[in-house]
Amino acid sequence: MTEASEHSTTAGSTTAVGATAGGATAGSTTAGSTTAGSAAPPVRQGRPAPPAPRIRLVDVAREAGLSKTTVSAALNGTGRLSPAVREKARETARRMGYRPNATARQLRAGRARLIGYVVGELADAPWRFLESPYFARLTGATAATALERGYALVLLPAGSLHSEWAELPLDAVVVADPVADDRIVEDLLAARIPVFSDRTVQGRPGAHWVDVDAEAAVQLALDHFLAEGARRPALVLPDSTTRFHREVFASHHDWCAAHGLPELAVQVAEPGNGPVIEAVERALTAGPERPDALLVVAEASPPLVLDAARRHGHDVPGSLLLACVSEDETAVHTDPPVTTLSLRPDAVAEAGIELLVSVLEHGRQETGGALVPVRLDVRASSRRPS
Repeated sequence: MTEASEHSTTAGSTTAVGATAGGATAGSTTAGSTTAGSAAPPVRQGRPAPPAPRIRLVDVAREAGLSKTTVSAALNGTGRLSPAVREKARETARRMGYRPNATARQLRAGRARLIGYVVGELADAPWRFLESPYFARLTGATAATALERGYALVLLPAGSLHSEWAELPLDAVVVADPVADDRIVEDLLAARIPVFSDRTVQGRPGAHWVDVDAEAAVQLALDHFLAEGARRPALVLPDSTTRFHREVFASHHDWCAAHGLPELAVQVAEPGNGPVIEAVERALTAGPERPDALLVVAEASPPLVLDAARRHGHDVPGSLLLACVSEDETAVHTDPPVTTLSLRPDAVAEAGIELLVSVLEHGRQETGGALVPVRLDVRASSRRPS
């Protein structure tokens, strides 16, 4: 780390993402008042006061009583330093508010260390995916794992147009659950930006994938129902063009045919608890014979699904076995606790960022991906009473 790379100027400095907004700090003024014991800062007509100078590496070294080379090594995790010296340098830097010069680092590395992130579904309501326990977990885990590797996540709304992201210095973009013929995937690949998505991009130059095995997920849940004596399993899933939901529908059809059992599947046109519960009620009342097992793939609150089953005269698990594809922690606290099929968003995020780093930092050229196994957490709602 050279002095030129670490010496920051105040011109062009930016405010850190996540800085506290709206709250007055000690010694600051609020509208119509001044903090007791402090003088109001001078106001310059027509232009704001210049930002405070950034803390430089040499300032940290002087404060810590160490050489600049030693402080640089301590902050970068390099060099042969004692734990005490390394901790002293890091604590001094933290206390003084030192930040490396991001612009200089970008110039040296040739990238901005920014990763775009977009969820393919819900283009008409771009931020609704954050209401989903699955996507909330996936987004949080992706951001945290990326940050551990030195990358920041930039959230892009579903349906983002080329003009909205083309000037951002994105090193790569994660496209979670793209819908069929997703335009953003085509535009990103045309712009030579690496794309990390599901298996719909398999084999395409510049694209890499991490996915869960939809067929194995369906078989895992339905085989469990079968072992518990169910012979009329019903499925509730979104009417969606994502690869996962299309494969779930096909796998359910194949499983029922292979076991000689009736096929009952109800699709949900819209996301959200209301539409999903309505679909659950249709599944429970369709046909001359009521289902004796229910797999809800469309995301909904497990307590609400359980209530719907009871409203229609079902005793869970006496007359109806129940399992939900869900990351909702309320499933553990219902009576009975609801069996869940987890798509393991934390593991998907870790595998995705690991693949991303191998491409961006280690020069991996070949396209490829990783398949993450799902997990069935069996609870009382899907076990026949003894």
